[in-house]
Amino acid sequence: MIVQAYILIQTEVGKSSHVSGQIGQIKGVTLAEDVTGPYDVIVRAEAQNFDELGKSVVAKIQAVEGITRTLTCPVIHL
Repeated sequence: MIVQAYILIQTEVGKSSHVSGQIGQIKGVTLAEDVTGPYDVIVRAEAQNFDELGKSVVAKIQAVEGITRTLTCPVIHL
């Protein structure tokens, strides 16, 4: 079963476009968009399990230059 998450990202001033472009190239990222409000970029990501999501997707996202904070919100199906 594929797991999915939304990752809310705050960036340094003026870096949101660069950050979303870099993140959009990461395997497992299905969407990376610039937004306004308390976050600068919202990402939708997916992986085979939560461990892979953390190690292969979220860790790579957090390594992108210009990011100041992330918040990962796993998708659940009730």
